[in-house]
Amino acid sequence: MKIAIGCDHGALELKNTVVAHLEKKGYEVQDFGTYTLDSCDYPDYAAQAAKAVADGVCDKGIVLCTTGIGVSIAANKVKGIRCALLSDVMSARLTREHNDTNMMALGAGVVGQMLALEIIDTWLSTEFSHNERHQRRINKVMALEQD
Repeated sequence: MKIAIGCDHGALELKNTVVAHLEKKGYEVQDFGTYTLDSCDYPDYAAQAAKAVADGVCDKGIVLCTTGIGVSIAANKVKGIRCALLSDVMSARLTREHNDTNMMALGAGVVGQMLALEIIDTWLSTEFSHNERHQRRINKVMALEQD
């Protein structure tokens, strides 16, 4: 599985930890930056990661900033993306089972390193339920992009 990842300067340290963790687990990671602590604009990096997922270059994506809010909003502006802002393990599991999310966002200032890795592992290992009611709701959400 190939994972797109992107962050701003506020989450660089956590992103680097996540990349190392994912590679150790055997995932292929495409890192869209940022690569320095210089102040930067989170939409630039979140959009690149989201476009890679939407275009099928990557299977799933993870975006990070200080709160996770900005990158999740930016990623969700890309057609075909369902990005969930996560800060707990239960939501990580349920957003995959019920919403079939293809991206997730984390706030480096909200979750610590250990919790972040647990959230990511749960999100990546949980499959979509394929329950009819969940698919029906996803279809309705995705249809909103056509309006």
